[in-house]
Amino acid sequence: MPATTTSTVSRWDQHGRRHVVRVERAGVQRSLTCETCGWRKGAQFLPWLKAEEHLTAAHQATVDPASPTG
Repeated sequence: MPATTTSTVSRWDQHGRRHVVRVERAGVQRSLTCETCGWRKGAQFLPWLKAEEHLTAAHQATVDPASPTG
């Protein structure tokens, strides 16, 4: 059984609330889980992009904390 690794994609909305999608990887399969609303999705390709799309569409969370311009 392959080891599972987890990373996160986080964005802030216009009210300053942080929204996080966890990306869990087991082998080539990845699963996405939103910590805000419980949304779940399997993704084999581009899971981080799908996480960003969910945060934008569902929570209007577009501010990237890692971006130098905020």
